[in-house]
This record gives sequence, structure tokens and C-alpha cells, in this order.
Amino acid sequence: MQLIIKGKNMQVSESLKKYVDKKIGTLDRYLPTIAEGRVELSLQQAKSTQDRQVVQVTLRSNNTILRAEESSADIFAAIDAVRDKLQRQIKRYKEKRIRIRERAQAAAAKSTTLVAEATPPHIVRLKRFTVAPMNQDEAIEQMELLGHDFFIFFNPSTESMNVIYRRKDGNYGLLQPELA
Repeated sequence: MQLIIKGKNMQVSESLKKYVDKKIGTLDRYLPTIAEGRVELSLQQAKSTQDRQVVQVTLRSNNTILRAEESSADIFAAIDAVRDKLQRQIKRYKEKRIRIRERAQAAAAKSTTLVAEATPPHIVRLKRFTVAPMNQDEAIEQMELLGHDFFIFFNPSTESMNVIYRRKDGNYGLLQPELA
């Protein structure tokens, strides 16, 4: 696993880097597919001295992102706490994958006996449309004119397909896909 360690509002010493590597770098034992780990160590201006040292870790593994954040008065305690939190997340993630696999196997076994009765879901409609280059504001306007909750458009500034969508709070979200 490749670890990227950054400091925000603080200097990251060599001993701190080694400690992070020792604690966070060993998480790939539990999930060997972890490709990259980003660790951000920051010193925040908080009223309480208990929450000033913040550690934020993001792990990327085969189209899955695991993220944890902990704060403490001691940076080393925050690193230990975030490691424990990530271990629990990895355990839940692996158990969930096992449950999904078991359900799929059970469903496959059941479906072989009920092939005539049940058909798997399939695509019932195909819709093709032309995409015109436009900026985010034009895409929002177009989405509102159509009365939809989302709109797909080509963003010339990023030279990629984007999706603008209406959030539950009334604001908008923008999806900018990246190839893995």
C-alpha cells in the first residue's frame, strides 16, 4: 500500500511519519487490496484542547473507499483511534461482501429450481440523446426546464461528461467521473 502523509497547519516530523506508517501502513494485512492510503494530520483551532489534533485517513481499494477521522489532544492517540475505527470498517466491509456472496449463491441455487417462474431484471427501455457542450449553470437551467432531478451534460472546461443533480436540501450536486 502506498501511503501519502500530509500535514495541515503543522509540520510532520520523521518520527511521526514512521509512527503513521507503522500503524496505518499495516492495515493492508486485513484488506490486501488496498492500493492507496491518504493520511492528513492537522492542528485545528478549537475551543476544547481535547479536539485540536485531527487525523483523517482515506483508503482506496478496488472501487471502495474507506474513510475515518478522529480528534484528540494527543496526535498519537488520534492515530491509534483512527486505526481502530478503520479496522472495524474493514471487518464490516469484508463481512458484508461475504453475506452478499452467500445471498447470491443461495439465490442462484434457488433460481435454478425456479427458472421458469422468475426472470432476472433486465433493461426494458433504451434512450439515446445528443449531448451539447455547456457549463454547470446552463445544465442546471436545462434540468429545471425539463423538470428532472438530474441532467447529463458535456463540460468543456473539464472535457468530460458530468451529471448535475438536485439534492434533498434544495441545492445541487455535480458528479465528475474519473477513469480508474
